Amino acid sequence: RGHGELEPVSWERALRAFVERFRDIADRHGPAATAFLSTGQIPTEEMVYLGALARFAMGMRHGDGNTRQCMATAATAYKESFGFDAPPYSYGDLEESDVIVLVGSNLCIAHPILWARICANPHRPRILVVDPRRTETAMAGEHYAIRPKGDLPFFYAVARELLDRGWIDRDYIEAHTEGFDAFAAHLQGFAPEAVSERVGLAPEAIRTFAEAIHRGRRVSFWWTMGVNQGHEAVRTAQALIDLALMTGNMGRPGTGANSITGQCNAMGSRLFSNTTCLFAGREFGSPVDRARIAEVVGVPPDRIPQQESLAYDEILDEVRAGRIKGLWVVATNSAHSWIARGELEQALERLDFLVVQDMYDDTETARRADLVLPAAGWGEKEGTFINSERRVGVVRKLRRAPGLALADFHIFRLIAEEWGAGSWFEKWCTPEDVFAATCEMTRGQPCDMTGITGYEMLEREGGVQWPLSEGCSGFAEERRLFEDGRYFRANGRALFCFESPRPAPDSPDAKHPLVLLTGRDSSGRWHTQTRTRRSAVLRELYRDEAYVEIHPADAARIGIASGDRVRVSSRRDSLLATAAVCETVPEGSVYLPMHDAGTNRLTFAAFDPYSRQPSYKYCAVRIDPA
Repeated sequence: RGHGELEPVSWERALRAFVERFRDIADRHGPAATAFLSTGQIPTEEMVYLGALARFAMGMRHGDGNTRQCMATAATAYKESFGFDAPPYSYGDLEESDVIVLVGSNLCIAHPILWARICANPHRPRILVVDPRRTETAMAGEHYAIRPKGDLPFFYAVARELLDRGWIDRDYIEAHTEGFDAFAAHLQGFAPEAVSERVGLAPEAIRTFAEAIHRGRRVSFWWTMGVNQGHEAVRTAQALIDLALMTGNMGRPGTGANSITGQCNAMGSRLFSNTTCLFAGREFGSPVDRARIAEVVGVPPDRIPQQESLAYDEILDEVRAGRIKGLWVVATNSAHSWIARGELEQALERLDFLVVQDMYDDTETARRADLVLPAAGWGEKEGTFINSERRVGVVRKLRRAPGLALADFHIFRLIAEEWGAGSWFEKWCTPEDVFAATCEMTRGQPCDMTGITGYEMLEREGGVQWPLSEGCSGFAEERRLFEDGRYFRANGRALFCFESPRPAPDSPDAKHPLVLLTGRDSSGRWHTQTRTRRSAVLRELYRDEAYVEIHPADAARIGIASGDRVRVSSRRDSLLATAAVCETVPEGSVYLPMHDAGTNRLTFAAFDPYSRQPSYKYCAVRIDPA
């Protein structure tokens, strides 16, 4: 109420304030003056309801999800290469490969259940780990310690070696792909000797890596944030796709170019958040797609926007410029997790109205809010999630939410009623009603889910992978895509995509001579620790104080030892941390866990030009004794 402190109000008062303030902003400044930022951590049905409510009923022009921070690169790369955002694999492929390539992925810490499946692989696979840092996963495999952001020229050099030695699958290339001749010409500038210094590996190491791929009968390529969060991330992901295509490692057990997501429903968000693409991978610019979605949802066709939304960073640019004045943040903690956090904090100060809808009112973002809507969590509501292998699973309500908290689904229903749009969504009384509509939205799409008859089927089957069209029966428990060699592009062929590597922005100099790497440091911590820091058990699994890993040679040059307090400074801000002198990071680099609130005060706001995903993994810093 303007005095800087949150105080309890009734749901009636909260809903009235929500509608009055957002309506007033739209009336005074137009529909482009309000926006929402969503999440990969609520059920798909709630994502669909949010998108339909905000964009169709309330008329918001812009909205994006925090999936932009983790999986936008993979989605963009797949769409251009395959014709649709379609991770091709099943988790069972981790147990079928005889060569497993892990890139920018500390799988045994960040995805321990998937790591357990590798450990269960009966073929004793070679594990090739490409990562500047010597992570726990790298220690368990063959470590290729490339220079930070040396991955794109490295993979082009590997492709050049495979091409020169004839270690490619010409039959597969000619039958199922296009653009290979142009790709082969592009590779001529990437001989191992030519890129060795830039990559940070000897030419022989590059050749050894290529030979391991050649000798494998079932090679799978897996990547996570070390690839996705980069300034040329889409082309790096596509370099891995290109390696899989040129060696014929697609569509067979134990193969594929495979992105792994972290958030429980990031795959649902990619297809159904109605942010920068229309539901079910459809296009806002397509009259046919707009008419179809209007029919399924039951809204007037002219309520569906004809242009896609601005991306997350572009929305925040509009906030900073004073053109977006009302922002609705759902189940995410932007004030901690967004890149170059100081710039975000300045932007939020310019808002007329900030609403945060979350389980907790003490996140960095909620503490800045004008209105906090208390939402229920997992196990306190129903809905479905879609995981990395395209599996749709159902979660049931186990207990009621505490206090006055409500499932996001019911909050959206109340807002729709207060807005005067309740009649548009009168058929959406339960999450399962929305699920039925969601499946209908997918009809005829690559992600067709019309064969999933409801929650009871999902429970009975232990989850079901898409696609599963209406009438299909006897489907396998685990299915991979592209077994027939046909892709989702108009000509049925996968496309080789490539581009010349570009220098990383915010590069080191004499004043800031070190490269900052960031990442997850423990299975006991996750993202901004909104939940994990509340668990006494999990707190036993990680260092609670801020620490920075630094190579012994760099520590000696600066004059610090393990346990010393140091100041880590970028061109934007600084933080205090305890030095951890170790050889897990390469000389010239340092590492900070992403979970500490100060880390993103240092990072530099660079973005991949195609996916608009932030480049969290590279910026210039210096370290001084504190």
